[in-house]
Amino acid sequence: MDLEIYDKTKDGVDQKHIDLVEDVLQFASKALDLKDNTEMSVTFVNNDEIKEINSKYRGVDRATDVISFAIEDGDDDFPLIMDDEMAAEIPENIGDIFVSIDKVAEQAEFLDHSYERELGFLVVHGFLHLNGYDHMKQEDEDVMFPLQRKIMDDYGLKR
Repeated sequence: MDLEIYDKTKDGVDQKHIDLVEDVLQFASKALDLKDNTEMSVTFVNNDEIKEINSKYRGVDRATDVISFAIEDGDDDFPLIMDDEMAAEIPENIGDIFVSIDKVAEQAEFLDHSYERELGFLVVHGFLHLNGYDHMKQEDEDVMFPLQRKIMDDYGLKR
């Protein structure tokens, strides 16, 4: 998977945490059997910026931990018609996730687990949203949450 990671935080994100995000998302990509040329981005921000994003796009005026913006939602009014070989060569951009580094630290402390576990959890959660998983209805949650737990456990970030 082609993954772009951006750090827009005030103090900068530790390289070991950037590497963790890269590794866990590559692992999750393989777990979902995504094409190698799948594209997405992760942007690290602080609470003030994610609060602005949350307010602007969700109408919720508070900081949150992770926000996902899926690009391809399957509702294409003008689908491209091409053969399978050509379609396989075109990268699929699944979207972008924004993670509040401040919330990672706050929630790791509150939940009494490691910063790395919380960071991995949030990026996997956002990643699954980009891939069409949701938890708004119980039947959707019953699919998403066990998959999320399996990816985290198999990667080695058990609770």
